[in-house]
This record gives sequence, C-alpha cells and structure tokens, in this order.
Amino acid sequence: MPKRRKGRKVTGILLLDKPAGHTSNDALQRVKRLFGARKAGHTGSLDPLATGLLPICFGDATKVSGFLLDADKHYQVTCKLGVATDTGDAEGEITEQVGIPDLDESSVEAALAGFRGCIEQLPPMYSAIKHQGQRLYNLARQGVEVERDLREVEIHQLLLEDLREGELDLRVHCSKGTYIRTLAEDIAQALGTVGHVIALRRDGLGPYRQPQLWTIEQLESCAERGRDALDATLEPMDTALEQYPAIELADDLAFFVSQGQPVFVPKAPSEGWVRLYDAKRKFLGMGQILDDGRVGPKRLIAKAA
Repeated sequence: MPKRRKGRKVTGILLLDKPAGHTSNDALQRVKRLFGARKAGHTGSLDPLATGLLPICFGDATKVSGFLLDADKHYQVTCKLGVATDTGDAEGEITEQVGIPDLDESSVEAALAGFRGCIEQLPPMYSAIKHQGQRLYNLARQGVEVERDLREVEIHQLLLEDLREGELDLRVHCSKGTYIRTLAEDIAQALGTVGHVIALRRDGLGPYRQPQLWTIEQLESCAERGRDALDATLEPMDTALEQYPAIELADDLAFFVSQGQPVFVPKAPSEGWVRLYDAKRKFLGMGQILDDGRVGPKRLIAKAA
C-alpha cells in the first residue's frame, strides 16, 4: 500500500509577515505545523535579516507558486555607509571600514540614476545559487570564492526616502532575481564608499501591494480559536494571478480543458497566459494561448464541475 501522507489538505495562499532572524524555510515549517498542512511551499526566500511579505502556498496553490516567483518585488531598505561586511548585510563580519564623502540629496540622486532600468549584477557568494552542486553560501562559509556570471535585472523604481548621517533609506521596485544586498553595495561604491544592508522589508510582490500580512503570533492566536479561524487567513489561489486575463469557459469547453485538451475560445487573447474558470466561476487553473489561437491547459487545479 502507498504510504499515507501526513497532514490535512489545505488550499490557499497565506501572506505571512516573516519575522527578522528566521530563515524563510524556518518560517514555512512553523506555519505548516500550525495549519497541520500536508503540502506547503514559500515563493522566494527572504534573508534572515529581512522581514515582510512571504507568500506561503498550501496544497493546490503550490501549482501557481512559480508565477509569484517570477513576479516583481517591492522593498524598503536601509543601507549603512562606510562599513562593508562579507555577506553584504548586518548578519556578516565586517571586512572594511572607509570614510564617507559629504553627501546631499542631489549627489545621492545622481548616483541612483545609474541604477534605474536594466542593470547587471554579480550575484553574491552568500546566495543560494548552485556551483557544481553546492550552494554558494556553503562555499562562502568555507572561505571559498568562485567565479560568477553577471546577471541582468531591472530596477523599475529606485527612490531616496531619507538621507541621514551614514545611512540611506531607499524604496526599490525590481524584477525577480535582484539582490538588494548587491544593489546597496554597488550604490555605496558609486557614492565613493562602501556599505551594507542593515534593514530590509518586502512590502509587495506581484499583485500583492502592501496587503494585510499575518504574523506568526496572530496565526497562533487564530489557531487557538480553531481551524476555521486559521483557514480564514488564506487568500484564494487565483488572487496571485490577477495580472493575467480571465476566460470563462462554457460547460463543454471546460470539460475538454479538464481533460487536458486545447480548445478554441471566442474573443480569447491572442497570446500569453490566461486564467481559466468554468461557468460557475470555479477556478480551473492556468492556460496559455497556442500558436494556432487555441487555449491550451497548462497548470490545471481542478476539474470542471
């Protein structure tokens, strides 16, 4: 007999406010235990130092987690100037201390202008990228440094919110794959000094812009009131996909799609991903427009009723 999986089936997306000092996986495991969930995964790691939005996908919602992984992110970041660390943030050991030139808003703005739009970044050694099967951060902890390829990312918005003695407060809207620690280090270098991140908060990801977040303490309080109160904190899985057009399928088309067959849908978009619903507005999953104009099912969640 196949081994029965532990936990209950829970479906939805939790918008967790990750606490500082915890890895994303630590936060995931705590939440998964609270819900007693069979299956859960997070959508993009936050550094232990960082706080803020960490979507946790439960059950069938894990099938759409990739769309959140690919989404833009929004951050509030504080960079301390004049001090560099081996990790690029306050978790690391100090490696260099240098003077800070006289700065004002206009000089900082001039430096920031060079980081807007498409830029190239060198991924930090303290990152989860793999080199010959090993995570870079594991190699870094052994004192090993390897060559890394530059990566192109896009900085959609980069704003100076405050300039204090030796510190910058920045707001960043960026593409997936952006390393905020590297961005802070590079900005500091452009200002004629060094720097590292001392505070980082993610307050937006994809369609979720400054949403209500749930702390672990709030979730524990909900759990004391019962599973219904806990499950009420979850967002429907299709809220992660609101940037994609929605298509409502007639019963016959919904049936064929649920069997994995592409279908022609009147007035469907001409390209890209689409959300699929049946006539009762039940979310079926994601589809993609094929070259011949048909809607091809790609990430099905449920069969048509």
